[in-house]
This record gives sequence, structure tokens and C-alpha cells, in this order.
Amino acid sequence: MEIIQASCGCRDYLQPRLNSRIFYSNSRIYSVNYHSRFHPRSIFSRNEFVLSAATPDSVATEVAQVDISLAIKKRAAELSPNLKGTSIFLVGINSSFKTNLGKILADTLRYYYFNSDSLVEEAAGGKTAAISYIERDEEGFLASETEVLKQLSSMGRLVVCAGNGAVKDATNLALLRHGITIWIDVPLDLVARDIVEDRIQLSATDMLISGSSPEVLAQLNTLYECRRSGYATADATISIQKVASELGYSELDAVGAEDLCLEALKEIEKLMRAKKMMEEAAKPF
Repeated sequence: MEIIQASCGCRDYLQPRLNSRIFYSNSRIYSVNYHSRFHPRSIFSRNEFVLSAATPDSVATEVAQVDISLAIKKRAAELSPNLKGTSIFLVGINSSFKTNLGKILADTLRYYYFNSDSLVEEAAGGKTAAISYIERDEEGFLASETEVLKQLSSMGRLVVCAGNGAVKDATNLALLRHGITIWIDVPLDLVARDIVEDRIQLSATDMLISGSSPEVLAQLNTLYECRRSGYATADATISIQKVASELGYSELDAVGAEDLCLEALKEIEKLMRAKKMMEEAAKPF
């Protein structure tokens, strides 16, 4: 039985807890190792801003970044005891918004970060092998996607960027219910731009999406319509357009990962509060 090493981003000091996690597929054992390459934006003191030769506008921007960073840390600290290690699954069409949010949210909560598409491809032997697998045995490949979700849903303290196919059937949706699911709703024209400009790396299942921007947008619309009902089952939704509007941004690109992280923490807090109220109501008098 062949052992294949896979690699995913997470915090090094948590590594010993999950080094034994393995995935089984096609008579192979896939052992997952962990490392961290993601580092949150550094936080500087206000005194450092005064001493620097920054312009008033840049000082205001940096101060705003410090404010949101502190707000994120405060809300995460308040939320963690009630969250109790519950995993978080980010669903929605793959985009740079979803990926960046997943990484900063994992770092903020001191969780592991995974991209389920990457794990499926590692299990298949790489992207090229995964594409060949899809062409040869699509049902078998879809089963491997479900197996990866099954393994991830059995673990705690994870932030998972789930692939476009994660909501394709009732089995996968049931597995996602083991954690909190958040739909990251990104305008498709921004996703199309990500793809055309190579801002995101397409997964094996998305490799057929190609062409000019209008062609990619049309393909994404078809994919979105197929998956929308599954995305709508998420526990909460974060709309990029709504966040931009609430923050007074004139451009959607102005919405940063920290803005989305704070919004995600707010949504998770609402869910935890509702859960606690239901548990209190269920207690006998």
C-alpha cells in the first residue's frame, strides 16, 4: 500500500495533533503534513505612525487597519470559548476573496486551513493525474471528493475552503453540516476576472473553464445556477456587494480579507448566540 505525503497550510505549533491523519483512496494511504506560510498583516503602534514620514491619508489608512485588526482579535477572543473548535466550511464559487478569507480566518481563530480541492488533487497524484482521473472515471473522482469531505468533517478546528463541487449532492451537504457553513457570495464578473488574470489557481474540476472574459463569465453563470441551491443551504451568507455597501466602498475591490474576516466572525457569533438560546430553551424547568 503506497503512502503519499500531502501538504497543507496551518500553524506549526499545532502540528503534532494531526500528523497521523490519513486519507484512503484507491488502495493508497495519503498522509497529510502541515506547515504555515500565511502570516497576518503586522500591527504597528500609533506612535510609530506619528514618527514615520507618512502622508495624512496613509496614516489614516494604517490607523484604520490597526482598528480592524484589533476588532478582529477582540471578537475572536470572545467567540472562541463558545465555538469550542467547531470547524468552518466556506462554500461558493472559488475566488480570491474566498481563499484570502479562509487563510486569515484560520490564522485568527488558530485553526488549520485546508483547500479541499487541493487535497483531492494530492490524493489523485497531482492536478494532471486528477484531470486524467476525471476523464477516465468521473464517478470515482466525485467519490474521492466526498471521501475528503468525510475526513475533514470528522475533524475539529478547521477552516476549509470547499471546492465548487462540495454542494453537489445530499451526501456532501450532510457532511458540511458537521461544522458551520458560510456562503461567500462573490459577483461572477469578479470571479471571471480572477480566472482570466490568473489571480486564482483553477482546480482540476474547473479546468474546462477557459476562454475570453465573456466566455468565462458565461461558463461561471452555468456553474452558479447548478450550485446555487446548494450554496443557499449555508448557515450564513457573506455578500461582497453588501459588505462594500455597508463600509461605504465605491469599488468592490476595496473589500479586504480583514473586512471579510470581521464579517465572518460577526455571522458566526450570531449563530453561536442562536444555538445557545435554543439550548437554554430546551432545558427542563
